[in-house]
Amino acid sequence: MTSHRTGTREEWLAARLELLQAEKEQTRRGDELARQRRELPWVRIDKQYRFNTDQGPASLADLFQGRSQLLIYHFMFGSDYTAGNPFCSAIADGFNGSVVHLAYHDVTLYAISRAPLDKIRAYQRRMGWSFPWASSYGSDFNADFGVARSKQEWDAGAVKYNFSVQDLRPPAGQESSLDSWSQSMVGTDWEAFQREGPGMSAFARQDGAVYHTYSAYARGLDILWGTYQWLDRAPLGRNETGFWWHRHDEY
Repeated sequence: MTSHRTGTREEWLAARLELLQAEKEQTRRGDELARQRRELPWVRIDKQYRFNTDQGPASLADLFQGRSQLLIYHFMFGSDYTAGNPFCSAIADGFNGSVVHLAYHDVTLYAISRAPLDKIRAYQRRMGWSFPWASSYGSDFNADFGVARSKQEWDAGAVKYNFSVQDLRPPAGQESSLDSWSQSMVGTDWEAFQREGPGMSAFARQDGAVYHTYSAYARGLDILWGTYQWLDRAPLGRNETGFWWHRHDEY
């Protein structure tokens, strides 16, 4: 017998209507936060970044593909990785269906990683994805937008991520276990794994200039992972103990 509270249909409906008011408040709050995102000041990008794409070398402006808005997912896939990060892979499973709708709404969606393009293409074929994905290998782009950490930052225990400074080095005595875990995940040691980070950034193009408008990291990416939105409405919720997800071909 279930240990969860049970009740009549009438009791459920009364509780559901009360919850509905809280959900509506959350929706209205979400609308207000979206407005505040749009009100952030735009920062002009004058630095010349170069990316490798299926169409050849490209600038940041080229990635817009003629549209006025660009959304970038910073996909954790370092040059030493043997495969993309499973967390990013779970999020990216939802990109294929979104690309066409965004494109017809004047928005281009791109994933960008520091891995060389040939590695990205091989992994993309494995996952069965077709969304645009560029390599920033050899570029400062990932570091400038908060998803790549230098050796100096790592050694100093002062990695910048999610608008704060963190020490991501393994605690004493846990080095080997974390190295083993990251090796099993992406084929690298803990340091190489954690010197990459996930995130998303938004850009606008106006009058020939490109502007940075927004970035989010860590839990700010939850909303992009469709599976979490479903789990939040499932009877047991996220029900997480550690890393439960895998690449979709590894279940």
